[in-house]
Amino acid sequence: MPDPAPGPAATRPIRASGDSRRPRGRRYRPGLAADLGGQADRGQADQADRDAKAVAHLGRAVRCGSIAPARVGLLARSSPIDQRTTTRLPAASTTARSSFLLTENAVLAATPTARARSRSMPSSPLAQPSAVLDARARVSGMPIPTEPVGSIPRPAALIAGMQAAAEDRIGTEELDALYRDAVRETIASFEATGSPVISDGEQRKPSFATYPIHGLEGLAPDGVVIRFEDGHTRQLPRLTRGPFRYLTYADSYLREARRTATRPVKQAVISASALSLLYPQEGIDGYSRDTFLCDLTDEAETDIRRALEAGAYCVQIDFTEARLSLKLDPSGGLLRTFIELNNAVLHRFSANDRTRIGVHTCPGGDRDSTHSAEVKYTDLLATLFELEAGSFYVQLASEANPREALRALSENLRPGQRIFIGVIDPIDPRVETPQEVRDRVLEAAEFIPRDQLGTTDDCGFSPFGDDTSTSREIAFAKIRARVEGTELAANELARS
Repeated sequence: MPDPAPGPAATRPIRASGDSRRPRGRRYRPGLAADLGGQADRGQADQADRDAKAVAHLGRAVRCGSIAPARVGLLARSSPIDQRTTTRLPAASTTARSSFLLTENAVLAATPTARARSRSMPSSPLAQPSAVLDARARVSGMPIPTEPVGSIPRPAALIAGMQAAAEDRIGTEELDALYRDAVRETIASFEATGSPVISDGEQRKPSFATYPIHGLEGLAPDGVVIRFEDGHTRQLPRLTRGPFRYLTYADSYLREARRTATRPVKQAVISASALSLLYPQEGIDGYSRDTFLCDLTDEAETDIRRALEAGAYCVQIDFTEARLSLKLDPSGGLLRTFIELNNAVLHRFSANDRTRIGVHTCPGGDRDSTHSAEVKYTDLLATLFELEAGSFYVQLASEANPREALRALSENLRPGQRIFIGVIDPIDPRVETPQEVRDRVLEAAEFIPRDQLGTTDDCGFSPFGDDTSTSREIAFAKIRARVEGTELAANELARS
């Protein structure tokens, strides 16, 4: 498939499509764990064919020295995707169906070359961890700090303007005015909730995952497809040539937000592991996977560093593909490559810098649906804390067995790290009461030391720009409940 033509066709905002109804009672079937595309009934011959192809790709990876021989990561070929249920990220074309093979070879961990470019790091991820944790609590204004994950549903006027711009009905200046209004309104509403730390609601991002490459040339629309529980899908683009460079860095959003905000602003960035999925399994002539990973590591580092230098209160790496990786590869090999690649980025920062860098994980959240909630959470948490980050923002409010997850969190938490537990479920349209939030915090305090405990939301309220499944009013009401409930819990714990 040819590259998308530059210009408006390559920069259209994400469009929503597909069935948004959430089926009940769907059970996880290991035989389907690798199916990104859809059709459930496949014979043993198809499975054997997939296994053979994956082994061949992994063999090539082992021979080139970019992956350890012991690594096993078997993902599968997706079935053809119906355009009516697929949203491409970013939407660059509406051409015909596509299928592809995704193996661990497509998301290799940091290669020897990339590791050589990484900087050495001390054994502890934090500098003076207790002092840093105390400082986070002081900023929050309460003993238990609380922060948002990031995104807020866009105003209707902005969504309409994005659509109009994609269709060349309004110009860049008019669209930019809508963006500025949305950012100002979002920050004012955020601060009105009492949230001690805020974000810009990701109003300018086309999606949490594709903002660095939105409008970039050298992309085709037929990349990796991610299927959600309700049947709708999101599709990444596919890189067609190098060198790989970001077109947009997140500090551009942060600088605008800080001109308006009166409170500390955090900044979310996408993980290197998520963007590693852009590279096709068949490779790119004249641009090797190793070279791509080196370029990607450089760009991911730059994205974080620029945000820190622009005055971000903290930088949150969105790592929502972590749990999904265990659905695709239950052996954990794919998750391991993701961890190594993200650590290759984190290792480039000083111990002090990493106190301001956190990692967010959840089972996805798009149009009131998830992509990997059926995967056992405890299988992820044991590996997650190998990431050399200072904070972890973990989904918990919507978890089926929160006490089991809390026990796993307490067993894997390292000194100097803080866990922000999710106490708000953005997918649930009901607004939690402050008392419910309080009770969730008190339960978490049974497992997690109070000086390492914080609260957050399970996920963003609108990670994709076109997601209107939650209203802005409900999102801010939920944030207010989180802030008030966290304070109630802090006061009760202070008395105990």
